[in-house]
Amino acid sequence: MTPAEAARAIERVLLDGLDPEAAPARSAVPVPAGELLLMPAASHRYVGVKIAGVAPANPAVGLPRITGSYLLLDGPTLQPLALLDGVALTSLRTPAVTAVALDRLAVPQAAHLVLFGSGPQAYGHLDALLAIRPLTRVTVVARSEQPAEALARYARARGVAGAVGTPADVADADLVVCCTTARTPLFDGALVPDHAAVAAVGSHEVDAREVDEVLVGRSALYVEARAVALREAGDLLMAGVTGADTLWNLAELVNGEAPVPTGRPRFFKSVGMAWQDLAVAAETYRREAG
Repeated sequence: MTPAEAARAIERVLLDGLDPEAAPARSAVPVPAGELLLMPAASHRYVGVKIAGVAPANPAVGLPRITGSYLLLDGPTLQPLALLDGVALTSLRTPAVTAVALDRLAVPQAAHLVLFGSGPQAYGHLDALLAIRPLTRVTVVARSEQPAEALARYARARGVAGAVGTPADVADADLVVCCTTARTPLFDGALVPDHAAVAAVGSHEVDAREVDEVLVGRSALYVEARAVALREAGDLLMAGVTGADTLWNLAELVNGEAPVPTGRPRFFKSVGMAWQDLAVAAETYRREAG
């Protein structure tokens, strides 16, 4: 499945009436190596559950930080249908969700992406945004120079002017995407232009954030679901956001119910939800099963 096809799968379930606010909650279980996440979701036709592990020590020994598997079941009978690679699924669906949001939040002429991070999600987000936007320039900001330059080379191979930059480059951005493991803000939110759209996907913890309270305070705010954002989105909670009345959810954005002002930044905060995994896993299965 291509990034564009994954984005269409996400859009389709929202246009068909899925209510993100009613989706089952994620369960997080502390384990010695880190955290185990259990993410169930159901529709009439399919049921699925992702078991994901977050192992912070893994990269130091050459292993992925995120692990996992996805079990897809038949909805009416609950018989197993498929076992999918949970990491591959996450690497596809998270950028697809961001692409769906930013396709509606970006100004039509958006061409310069400032991308924080250099891991799998950064590559996935670049591919997903190239599928929906005619980007001409990508600036990569990362902790380590070699991975950052490797991603910039990848961008150039995709036909985009790619370069390594600094956090200050957000001042010249049309789009800003943060997909890192940072626990403190990556840049000064006052530098972001009023016309820019920003997405942060790196954490689902109340004490971790990639953007500061300045950006949150300046921005129109969008989330996958208000309930889960007010429970898990440190970027918003640490900036003092406590009320649902300041947030628009992804279904409202996709269905054209959410306003999209252009006189101030638009900020989309994603924490990842199980219905997104089910949407992409079910579409993958349908294609394979014919």
